[in-house]
Amino acid sequence: MAVDARTTEKARRFRALTQESVLVLPNAWDAGSAAVIAAAGARAIATTSAGMAWSLGRGDGQAMSREQMAEAAARIVAAVDLPVTVDAEAGYGPTEEDAADTATAVVAAGAIGLNLEDSTAVRGPLFTVERQAARIRAVRAAAAEAGLPELVVNARTDVYLSQVGEAEGRLGETLDRAAAYAEAGADSLFVPALLDLETLGKLADASPLPLNVLAMPGGPGVAELTRAGVRRISLGAGVARAAYSAAREAALELLNEGTYQAVEGAVESSYLNGLFG
Repeated sequence: MAVDARTTEKARRFRALTQESVLVLPNAWDAGSAAVIAAAGARAIATTSAGMAWSLGRGDGQAMSREQMAEAAARIVAAVDLPVTVDAEAGYGPTEEDAADTATAVVAAGAIGLNLEDSTAVRGPLFTVERQAARIRAVRAAAAEAGLPELVVNARTDVYLSQVGEAEGRLGETLDRAAAYAEAGADSLFVPALLDLETLGKLADASPLPLNVLAMPGGPGVAELTRAGVRRISLGAGVARAAYSAAREAALELLNEGTYQAVEGAVESSYLNGLFG
């Protein structure tokens, strides 16, 4: 598979962004949301699997297919002139071959990075460290074969999200996984559901991989997370949920009150049309 020079340049630019400063990523779910986020000043686009699935009439948790994910990713790539990294969930199957096929599809879509989870199911048990490391190695090999060895692999571990084991053992478990995933070729470590600044600081200091966290309302701000050593901050499905919340509120007001104040101040159609040349 031939990867054009522009895609390779985007991959290298994305890698540089994570080294130069903290990378903040409001997550997109379709071409329109990606264009709006790009126009707001984002330096790269990350997708949310939940938002992508909802936009396709599916639930989150690999209810959309690999092909649907890749098609949605390709539309996002075409809509913006920025590096795009894709939430590829758990690779749309448990095997190394599944993970490799997902990496190939992501590269074919024109994206330059992916997230790969180590959960076998939503809130389910995790793959063993050895099995997940093998899946990451398969992603690395597939990306190289597809013509993009620079693919950025953000290895997600759900140790904290799934509350694996006793609380006092989770930091050690996460560090063990970080070491194995780094050796397998991962570029960064994504640890959703961990926002305790003291623990984040310990993890950032000891991890061989730069740390990505999922920011949440009521949690630490970007400045606090940065001081703790976090290098990449994303919002996951947060922006998509806010957009759907706005749609719900507008519909409820119109249907129940017969008024339309919820859409007052909305972005003009001309602005949105102007995002697509």
